[in-house]
Amino acid sequence: MNILYDERLDGALSKQDKTSVFEQLQKALPDMTLLHREEDLRPFECDGLAAYRILPMLVAMPNTLEQVETLLRTCYELGVPVVTRGAGTGLSGGALPLEQGVLLVMSRFAKILEVDPDARIARVQPGVRNLAISEAAAPYGLYYAPDPSSQIACSIGGNVAENAGGVHCLKYGLTVHNVMRVEVVTIEGERMTLGSEAFDAPGFDLMALFTGSEGMLGVVTEITVKLLPKPESAKVLMASFDDVEKAGKAVGDIIAAGIIPGGLEMMDNLAIRAAEDFIHANYPVEAEAILLCELDGVEADVDDDCQTVRRVLEAAGATDIAQARDDAERAKFWAGRKNAFPAVGRMSPDYYCMDGTIPRRELPRVLKGIADLSEQYGLRVANVFHAGDGNMHPLILFDANREGELELAETVGGKILELCVEAGGSITGEHGVGREKINQMCAQFQPDELTTFHAVKAAFDTRRLLNPGKNIPTLQRCAEFGAMHVHNNELPHPELPRF
Repeated sequence: MNILYDERLDGALSKQDKTSVFEQLQKALPDMTLLHREEDLRPFECDGLAAYRILPMLVAMPNTLEQVETLLRTCYELGVPVVTRGAGTGLSGGALPLEQGVLLVMSRFAKILEVDPDARIARVQPGVRNLAISEAAAPYGLYYAPDPSSQIACSIGGNVAENAGGVHCLKYGLTVHNVMRVEVVTIEGERMTLGSEAFDAPGFDLMALFTGSEGMLGVVTEITVKLLPKPESAKVLMASFDDVEKAGKAVGDIIAAGIIPGGLEMMDNLAIRAAEDFIHANYPVEAEAILLCELDGVEADVDDDCQTVRRVLEAAGATDIAQARDDAERAKFWAGRKNAFPAVGRMSPDYYCMDGTIPRRELPRVLKGIADLSEQYGLRVANVFHAGDGNMHPLILFDANREGELELAETVGGKILELCVEAGGSITGEHGVGREKINQMCAQFQPDELTTFHAVKAAFDTRRLLNPGKNIPTLQRCAEFGAMHVHNNELPHPELPRF
């Protein structure tokens, strides 16, 4: 059974007559764009995890908040599932549509509503590109800190759904640490405001719960983000190593020295060569690994930190340490890292991008484990990751045209995620679970924990119509995956959905 798509899911949903649903939605929303022809639906059949494709029943593209409310309310009354999609850059199948569902595309909500330099906030719609926020804030000397590699294309609504990070999240936090308030609409068409522009809001922290919920609790319609002043100075050191495990150990040594870099990234030789061929960032192609360490803040502090980090890197066994001479070279160093994913795509017909997180101290051991899996299964693996916070992105190279290689890549990816859990980490750091990692959720969580997740889902969406089949596995799936013991042929918690 494919790890991403369980055919029983559509069977478990009530079968809908497409023509009937289209007519009822068109009647309720005559002015909203509603796509139904196959040629119009085809561009929406997948997200960034392009190996898996499902044609949605319908695609809705609203322009107004009222249209979103009416659409959700109507789908709720009809019992039609809804999957929300932003820019479609996600890498875990989170925006993969359903054959029996409506795909709600929020790309037309693309306005920056307000930039308040005094309060250091911006109010934006969910379809605004991540980078566009910093571009709008730049005239005030401000920027938005979370910067996923896809920031030129990814939408802030998708960032909230996945709790996206980026190369600077070690020091400045993930999306959840940089969002103050979200406006959402429930599946029943009810508006809610979570969080506030103050430092704290009364009651439970529902905004933090909502951030990273992968479209399962509601639809984001407006976001208030924090803006930060641009650092006075930022400098980048690039350290080369003749051994990947030495580079992994150096990451922990830097943090242990009391330094919290603005960014601390690692790439192995395969990734280095791919990025250099693509970007020409002056990377050392003979190195087994490099670390990129950015230090920012007040000029004098940055200079002191550079000297400290240089000494730590030398002690850790760095064979060479280069410092970017100016902002242009600094940008080039980062361009190589941020373009590592497409660069690796030039080395192989296909690659499978994983996303797991481990404690920093476990980096050397897990890197060795990945190398062992690569050798065992005969698939090359390029390692690119946010080393400072232990967020790994192994890229498994394969050729989908060769029979069985996709399934082999999936197997290696699953084992890498299970290795992360074994090391005390998590199966995801910023890409989310979606459909891709739903089996590995069974390896990370116990039945009672999964039951709690289902209870939270039901509190927001009793009919389980928002993005069903994603993020939280059913107990039956976990039993079939072999991660849950079944007593007397009975699963625990019979009240939960079977599929």
